[in-house]
Amino acid sequence: MKAIVYQKFGNADVLQTIEMTTPFIQPNQVLVKVKAVSINPLDWKIRKGQMKLMSGSGFPKSTGVDFAGIIEDTGSAVTNFKKGDEVFGVVKNIMKEGALAEYVAVPSSTVWKKPKHLNFSQAASIPVVGAAAVTALEKMGNIHSQTQILVNGATGGFSLLLLQLLKKTGARVTAVTSTKAMDFAKEQGASFVIDYTKENVLAQKNKYDIVVDLSGKMSYASARPIMKRKALFLNATPKPIEIPTSLIKNLFTGKKHLVILSNPSANNMEILLNAIDAGLQIVVSKVFRFAQYREAYQYAENGGYVGKIAVELN
Repeated sequence: MKAIVYQKFGNADVLQTIEMTTPFIQPNQVLVKVKAVSINPLDWKIRKGQMKLMSGSGFPKSTGVDFAGIIEDTGSAVTNFKKGDEVFGVVKNIMKEGALAEYVAVPSSTVWKKPKHLNFSQAASIPVVGAAAVTALEKMGNIHSQTQILVNGATGGFSLLLLQLLKKTGARVTAVTSTKAMDFAKEQGASFVIDYTKENVLAQKNKYDIVVDLSGKMSYASARPIMKRKALFLNATPKPIEIPTSLIKNLFTGKKHLVILSNPSANNMEILLNAIDAGLQIVVSKVFRFAQYREAYQYAENGGYVGKIAVELN
């Protein structure tokens, strides 16, 4: 089978196609014929060596962690799936495994039945950003109609799901986005929208109960002036060192720094699938062919788009 790997850390040009043996499955695994893989910032952070502490430095490395496809085979202990089922899922170890290949073998506990009304690219875009959005919502605690929330970088897949989930809580959400994405952010649930090309959100006088940074460009330290006395800062793109240091610093301040780590668990997927059945939208703005994998990653890393980017396989 064809698979995309890289032999050294670097930009998208280190990605290459190789031929490898179709994986054998363990009793608890399923073999999935991959139809689509979505792109996440985690992919290029690992590829650029920014996550070495967790991903390791061994090569070759695969890429792409969430996918959708068709069950090709099931292990002897698997009873909840059969050949031909359309599914979506995530690799077991998102730091060390990848799904951008013609086939992937994963535990049956990390795949779920694809909603019939979604295409493969949409389904592949659910696990990582969806689980992160649910986790963020849980960390916010008791939010209500008077809760002031700022979402910085409100155009990606994570933010569009979070905006829709927050809309159901009635919270007053301000989205920071580009000019071309302002209307879209409002459609997805933002109460107010700030165009970052025209206004510096850190220079305004408003203060928030919760600040969520999805851009990777607003630090906890820079956000403190716009946070209320007992506010939360949710960091969706933490540096590895921030994971332990935030816990220590939180002991000495009322303004808490919380790290969001995606965990596509059965509970999170149940919440998301129920929300999708109730109308939650999965937005994929551009789809690339398998042969265009380098172009797909370059496009995704450049930013400026709304929703998710996916790679489709035949």
